[in-house]
Amino acid sequence: MSQPWIRSARYDGLFILAPPFLALLVVMLLPASFRSSASMPLLGWVMLVLLIDVSHVYSTLFRTYLDPQRRRQRWLLFWVVPALCYAAGVALYLAGGGLLFWRVLAYLAVFHFIRQQYGFLRLYARQEASTFRWLDTAIIYYATIYPLLYWHFSPPRNFNWFIDGDFVRHDWSVGRYVATGLYVLVLLLYLGKEIHLWLLTRNVNWPRNLLVVGTLVSWYFGIVYFNGDLAFTLLNVVSHGIPYLALVWSSGPQRQPNGKAARRGVWAGRYGLMVFLGLVVVLAYLEEGLWDGLVWREHASVFSFFQLLPHVADSTLLALLIPLLALPQATHYVLDGFIWRRAGQEAQKAAL
Repeated sequence: MSQPWIRSARYDGLFILAPPFLALLVVMLLPASFRSSASMPLLGWVMLVLLIDVSHVYSTLFRTYLDPQRRRQRWLLFWVVPALCYAAGVALYLAGGGLLFWRVLAYLAVFHFIRQQYGFLRLYARQEASTFRWLDTAIIYYATIYPLLYWHFSPPRNFNWFIDGDFVRHDWSVGRYVATGLYVLVLLLYLGKEIHLWLLTRNVNWPRNLLVVGTLVSWYFGIVYFNGDLAFTLLNVVSHGIPYLALVWSSGPQRQPNGKAARRGVWAGRYGLMVFLGLVVVLAYLEEGLWDGLVWREHASVFSFFQLLPHVADSTLLALLIPLLALPQATHYVLDGFIWRRAGQEAQKAAL
């Protein structure tokens, strides 16, 4: 059985499948205090939040607004989505005093994170029969949903998604036990299925299984096993952001009939990757600088120039400003549900 790599074994292995395992290794090497406390060192915040999490949001630009062909084809979608996101954000902020806005954005982000894993699963299972598709879907969804249920049914944790209280939580031990029991059952069913397939075919779909295990690892250890902000952020951000950046980059070159890549625009030349990463990092720095200067005032040493901006405290101005600053990520979450669909369907059809 040929393995269904998206680009190649080396590329997928290093940038899509390995990040959760490498992130777990780093977490295991951290001092115990960072694995179980709310402390987040400044360097960790810069590397994880600024350079990976926020930067990966802007990589969507290369599949949308910076792609002339897609921009012409889907111009209405690309302009309606941010307009609706901003209008909805302002309405939510005014209705809930800020908490409702962050709560809705947090659950939208969670849905986006879960769907990314499902999307990778479908790509890696595209050459397989649909007999056990339901079980593959169940394991990838519950690998992410169970830790979230555990989080929702636990006492306050030492981390949050965006702000304190953005998730609706209730300490319910019975709920944790039931969710855990179902988790074990789904794991056993999936393991049994894989053993059954191996006995029948003597083949293993390595990328699909590594994706599933990596998802289990990053979500379980990041949320359930460890109770620290740095551990959660490291496992959460690295496992999501780096594969997303890798997928965007791998989708950039247009293939010629002879199989060679014809790079155009930002993809062209030996410095294409540097331009790609440099632009998303610069945009991420500018966004976070505006957040810090106008709203948070938490990382003055990183954003010293932005401290010259006025600190906004008026509730009405915040209702207009915060949805605007969060617009890139809200747009990223929504557009991501559209921009990969056709490519994923075409990849699956080509493999059949």
